[in-house]
Amino acid sequence: MSQPHQQDPAVSVCFMVEIDNISLGSFNSCEGLGCEVVMEQREEGGNNGHVWQLPTRIKYTNIKLSRPVTRDTQQVTQWLAGMLGGIPRRTARISAMTLDGTVVARWSLLDVVPVRWTGPGLSPETVKVATETLEIAHHGFLNAGR
Repeated sequence: MSQPHQQDPAVSVCFMVEIDNISLGSFNSCEGLGCEVVMEQREEGGNNGHVWQLPTRIKYTNIKLSRPVTRDTQQVTQWLAGMLGGIPRRTARISAMTLDGTVVARWSLLDVVPVRWTGPGLSPETVKVATETLEIAHHGFLNAGR
């Protein structure tokens, strides 16, 4: 007996981004959500059977968000312009959503700072969609409810 076809909710998603509850809009690409435990190797004298692998710290990768230029681009540039007097660390939330608005997954990030924003390259010689990319750094994940 065959099972009914269930649609995979993660097939077609967009990523809503909020910085301290201020929406930066939706992005169609999100890369770099992840972390790595840095391991230190220690050799014990007289023990040739193995090398100790000791976890030392967690490193978080930068996150790159991309999308075609939209009206929400102004939200990003306003957020960046607000840092002229200093770069405060903010809390961010990235929500992966289906096209109908259902949240598939959510990540809350601690101490977010912008690393790089790249605006569109505008040239009359190429017919491409004008895109922007925002790269952010963070210092870890918070509970999704925060």
